[in-house]
Amino acid sequence: MPSYDSLFNAFVTILVTIDPPGLAPLFLALTAGMDRAQRGQVALRASIIGFVVLVLFAVAGTAILDMFGITLPAFRIAGGLLLFYISFEMIFEQRQDRKEKSAEVAITKDLIHNIAAFPLAIPLIAGPGAISATVLLSGGFRGVTAQFALAAIILLCLFIAWLVFILAERIDRFLGQTGRSILTRLLGVILAALAVQFVADGVKALIAA
Repeated sequence: MPSYDSLFNAFVTILVTIDPPGLAPLFLALTAGMDRAQRGQVALRASIIGFVVLVLFAVAGTAILDMFGITLPAFRIAGGLLLFYISFEMIFEQRQDRKEKSAEVAITKDLIHNIAAFPLAIPLIAGPGAISATVLLSGGFRGVTAQFALAAIILLCLFIAWLVFILAERIDRFLGQTGRSILTRLLGVILAALAVQFVADGVKALIAA
């Protein structure tokens, strides 16, 4: 069974890359005109799809890497750099603009009935950052028990995301523009530190090999 620190780091990494507070205003924009029940259905479906995608990569991510001949340390370095880029976007509020563009594309293409799958579940919830983080973390969660623990962490993170969607209207009013900006930047700094740690661990493993 992984240590408490490993479990906590996994929880923080996945939650930050999913970024539920940043998704709240986008969820409201995507579900504009829907009643509370319809929003609830979209939130639940998106959370389930996101969970399935992330668990798939948590369980089979290493096998997928092996199929392409990619070592875990190399992916750890590449994933760490990607997470660092995402953290940079979060700190300077570029990521929110990109997500809003994804939302606008979905609406203009008249995909309103499928927004739970696209763009909400993919790529806004289970995006490149969250998928990369999940594959990276899966390397330290070997064995059936550890994989169940990682799946439980993913489930907890998606439950929080679902809860944020359900309470999106209230949270958006409570945080306001300033609150969202401060929270996103704070999470970005935390993710940057975790990304540097991923790269350092990957370099150490490559040197050792």
